[in-house]
Amino acid sequence: MVSKALLVRRGMQQQNGFAFFLFPVYALKIYVLMHSKKSRSDDSDDKMIELYENLSKKDAELCSLVLDASFIPHRVRRRGRGFSVLVDEHNYEAARETMAAYFAENRMEHIFPAPMEEDAEHAYAGVWMAVFLGAIHIYVANTGYVCDIWDQFGASAARINDGEWFRTVTALMLHADAVHLAGNMAGMAIFGTAVAQVSGWGVGFLLILLAGAGGNFLNAVMMRTGHLSIGASTAVFAAVGILSAHQFVRRRKTGGRKSRALVPVFGGIALLGILGTGERVDLGAHLLGFVAGIGVGVLYGFFGAGRTDERTQWICASAASGIIVFAWVAGYLYG
Repeated sequence: MVSKALLVRRGMQQQNGFAFFLFPVYALKIYVLMHSKKSRSDDSDDKMIELYENLSKKDAELCSLVLDASFIPHRVRRRGRGFSVLVDEHNYEAARETMAAYFAENRMEHIFPAPMEEDAEHAYAGVWMAVFLGAIHIYVANTGYVCDIWDQFGASAARINDGEWFRTVTALMLHADAVHLAGNMAGMAIFGTAVAQVSGWGVGFLLILLAGAGGNFLNAVMMRTGHLSIGASTAVFAAVGILSAHQFVRRRKTGGRKSRALVPVFGGIALLGILGTGERVDLGAHLLGFVAGIGVGVLYGFFGAGRTDERTQWICASAASGIIVFAWVAGYLYG
């Protein structure tokens, strides 16, 4: 007669044997369940819209806590180097009003600060742009054909209107003398870095280049003939315009008084008046560079903000570099 203890021992041995053979099945089942859950989560994220973007972890947690207290469904997701808070479209207005009420009650600014790690990473982006301008100036000064280069690559209004659009880019990298260069290097180091902190180093480089070239083009259209300008100051004031437009768009997105959204733009205009006027200064190029920067900044704010991943930065930096190389090659071919 088999003892009860022996039967229990044999039963445990059989269970262990079944568990050994069934382990791959259980593992596969768990993997499928986890994968399907992740897919459902990703699909649900695609159906949600961003309430805030590019937040630090602390600010995202604060926003999540406020929404939780108001029983508003939401998700917090890491996007690039920052965090985004997502809500369903039908909850968007309620979530925005809830956050606005929280800010008003606690006398906080509506706009969350950008993540600190992003600021640190792009702290010298504008400095490198300034160094690039200095290197171009040194090369041109040592060629012995400075005036010829100005004539061949400067922003001649007549020739730009005749189709030589490459001049809108190459003129940004030419300077009359060391004083002219130093002022623009300082401006680029300050405002170029500020743009890079907002958009990332590669995107910022491309935005400033496009806005600066756009300012030169608008200036040429306005002047028509008999006008030649050089210098990166158009790009510097384009950077000021980009920053002003970015703050304008962020304030508009987060609600509040519409009149307050115009404050950054008026601040940029005041800065233009202080720094952009004087003797031997192309006020038209500065003003139109600022205007072009406003346009580019608004487009970026509405359609490109938050896309600060490293891949995007490299793509935009490569595009900007390609534009510069193409412009100089086109200038040599025309010459």
